[in-house]
Amino acid sequence: MLLLAWALWRVFGGYPPAGAGTRVLARRELALLAAAADATYPAGGPVAPSGQQAGVPEYADRYVAAVPAGTRRLMRMLFFLVEHATLFFPARGRGGFRRFSSLTRDQQEAVLDAWRTSAWFPRRLVFSSLRAILTMGYFACPEVQRSLGLAPKAIRSPIVEADLLYPAIGASRDSIPHRVEDLEAPGAPPLGPDAPLHPGAAEPLA
Repeated sequence: MLLLAWALWRVFGGYPPAGAGTRVLARRELALLAAAADATYPAGGPVAPSGQQAGVPEYADRYVAAVPAGTRRLMRMLFFLVEHATLFFPARGRGGFRRFSSLTRDQQEAVLDAWRTSAWFPRRLVFSSLRAILTMGYFACPEVQRSLGLAPKAIRSPIVEADLLYPAIGASRDSIPHRVEDLEAPGAPPLGPDAPLHPGAAEPLA
């Protein structure tokens, strides 16, 4: 009974509450992702936001919700494996058998590096799969994109002849808002580094 109680606590107990708006992932999975994201992209690194500040766990939750059910199960198994594989591949130092999200930051970084450099291919594959999810979430953050100069620019499309021919889907031709006199010359000068950002990537007003 004591062993069963310990196993249940290790899998389910002591995790912080899930953030508002999460849809699919349990708080234990979000805790794993937060820890792995911060170990991969720590605060004070070359790019300012940490993995958790960049919203990686929330991104992963949306991503998992969007994939097919079979892929979703595999991804959740991946999170479970990384969280509890320390039972078989413990971190160095005191308490190395604790679940991944309960390790110290140094231990978490060392554990991820051990997955990355393992001589056993399946372990490296697990690391690559987790890192792909973390990387997608990190670089989806507008603040990260702005810091790296990768934020999309605002592009205004000129009014061309095709705009005079086709209404919005499901609408009548009478709803076409443009006329011949509205036509503009096609093409535009290349966007420079100081061009305005797309509204979805612009820094919010204070």
